[in-house]
Amino acid sequence: MSVARVTEITSSSKKSFQDAIEKGIARASKTLKNVEGAWIQDQKIVVENGNISAYRVNMKVTFILAE
Repeated sequence: MSVARVTEITSSSKKSFQDAIEKGIARASKTLKNVEGAWIQDQKIVVENGNISAYRVNMKVTFILAE
């Protein structure tokens, strides 16, 4: 039997939502072992002077707890 835990993280990128997701998962994987999946809870853009300056995602990351 395995037990999983879910943690919420926020990640941002100047390029795209996809890049923000990839950066968030890469960073979470450095700290959390056994990352199994994630789902995107929210997406947000930051606008400065009429232009998009950042893409932000709020995601929930699932990882399996070590025995």
